[in-house]
Amino acid sequence: MRRSSRGQVDAFIVMDMVAEAAKLEAEGRHIIHMEVGQPGSGAPAVAVEAVTAAMQSESLGYTMALGLPELRRGIAELYQRWYGVDLNPERVIVTSGSSGAFLLAFTALFEAGDRVGLGEPGYPSYRQILKALSLEPVGIATSAANRLQPVPADLEGVEMAGLIVASPGNPSGTMLSKAALADLISYAQARDIAFVSDEIYHGLHYGARAHSALEISDDVYVINSFSKYFSMTGWRVGWMVVPQDHLRTVERLAQNMFICAPHVAQIAALAALQAEPELEANRAVYAENRRLMLQGLPEAGFDKIAPPDGAFYIYADVSDLTEDSLAFARDILHKAGVAVTPGLDFDAKRGGQTLRFSYARATADIVEGLARLKAYCGKR
Repeated sequence: MRRSSRGQVDAFIVMDMVAEAAKLEAEGRHIIHMEVGQPGSGAPAVAVEAVTAAMQSESLGYTMALGLPELRRGIAELYQRWYGVDLNPERVIVTSGSSGAFLLAFTALFEAGDRVGLGEPGYPSYRQILKALSLEPVGIATSAANRLQPVPADLEGVEMAGLIVASPGNPSGTMLSKAALADLISYAQARDIAFVSDEIYHGLHYGARAHSALEISDDVYVINSFSKYFSMTGWRVGWMVVPQDHLRTVERLAQNMFICAPHVAQIAALAALQAEPELEANRAVYAENRRLMLQGLPEAGFDKIAPPDGAFYIYADVSDLTEDSLAFARDILHKAGVAVTPGLDFDAKRGGQTLRFSYARATADIVEGLARLKAYCGKR
């Protein structure tokens, strides 16, 4: 049977590493997981309780395409608490994870063949979703001097219809200041470039908080998720904020592409908005894990890193250790029993010399993983 060329996207390498680690675990190996960006904690207790009650009393059928009205109001209130932004709940669209939001955003904003800019290193699924929608991803090389975040000078001379920016970034964990974010938005808007702000790691910061693009402009698309700060990866519920005059366009797309986000996940998400004490306790664990990683990775030989401001990743330059990060990651997995992510996932040109380490799991795992990495590097 025939296949489309746009369907031939690259593999998500981190998921290949997850599968390889699972195979070793099935053989009896104990693997420390530093590869996947998944919180070690589960959904907040109040979310689980809300779902249990709903399953006993509700049919859990379709919701409106834009999401439960009470959840949309709850998300709008979150913007007031976190950023001081007075957000009309009508502009909030509940989606099937942030991935569903990216599909809706890219479809609503761009014509087939449009070029869309994204900073590299960056989240690999941006590129693959764009390709699958017959759009052209345009990698913009960021520099260590700018902490692996794009700046307007990087964009000069690049033809594009859209720009995707993530702060905190994946894989770097670095953040843009409000002024730096405003500079990028101003640059884009002056050139009729649609601005998409990926904010799915907001709430996970270790100093100053992250700034939302909505603090600067209403003429942007903002995407977020309950997966990271709210520890609800498998529930597949996210959200998107769009300009008021884009709402009906996105609603029609959502009706036809997804009908709605899962009702049960929306109930869990609504309850999770009230779980701040539990979620802040999770963040304290990540903060301790970050401290251990920033101390332990250099001791193991991974000393070329940009200390992360947020998220739960550390991106390391390993050019003095390897030119092939995929082979290096596999060697670490098989010899040390630690799963890490090759940088090729995030930067096709320079990723052969980088690794991403996740510190989202339990602190005991981080301690054990660092001990194994030190032993491994000591034998090289």
